[in-house]
Amino acid sequence: MPAPPPHPLDRPIWNALCGRQAGLASGDRLARRYRADISPFAASRDDSPEALAALAALLSADRDAVALEAGTIAVPPGAVVEKQALGVQMVAGTLPAPVADDRVIALGDADAAEMLALATLTEPGPFLANTHLFGGFIGVRIDGRLAAMTGERLKPDGFTEVSGVCTHPDFRGRGLAGLLSTIVAHRIAARGETPFLHAYASNGGAIRLYESLGFRIRTEVSVMVLRRADQDAGDSFSNRPPLPSSNT
Repeated sequence: MPAPPPHPLDRPIWNALCGRQAGLASGDRLARRYRADISPFAASRDDSPEALAALAALLSADRDAVALEAGTIAVPPGAVVEKQALGVQMVAGTLPAPVADDRVIALGDADAAEMLALATLTEPGPFLANTHLFGGFIGVRIDGRLAAMTGERLKPDGFTEVSGVCTHPDFRGRGLAGLLSTIVAHRIAARGETPFLHAYASNGGAIRLYESLGFRIRTEVSVMVLRRADQDAGDSFSNRPPLPSSNT
């Protein structure tokens, strides 16, 4: 019997960049990456020599790339692994009913600077100047300050990732991450899509939170920060977490 086709979430970056988020991509039929001001995520079509060479060509001299796939990630020629870790991919099942909360507001261009500041402080995964353009971001303000936010990220056909989940340290322990994540997940499901998300396999606190919200582990994933071999190690994302940390 022929092997079943791969699941679209096995290579979520590639499938998102070839589908609904193609307008945010650079690259070709073999490898693609997001715009530099939106996300460092990049992916090849498969692990063929041609596709891996195309991915290597997308690694620029002044910024690294983040790869995320089920199974083992093949390192493209001429690339160096700056950081790697094991994660889990979780898919929503039965979601709890969202709780109405009039503090929840939509976030957009006018809030971009505050969103970037909150993400820089709390490190909920790569967040750049225009990451908010992924859309679907909501937040809670307390005393005029952006206390917490959650939004959307990768969008393979039929699926949308819940991401950017973070809470300012001054406002943790109030259930804001769970509140916002549930609302975003319900909005995704209402569009007829399946919500999913990622977390580090070692981050038991985040995994337990998401399980309490109706998410279940689908598979383990590998996450890897790549740079060109001739690029100096330094800034970039080698010292920042590519997947959500426990910012609840």
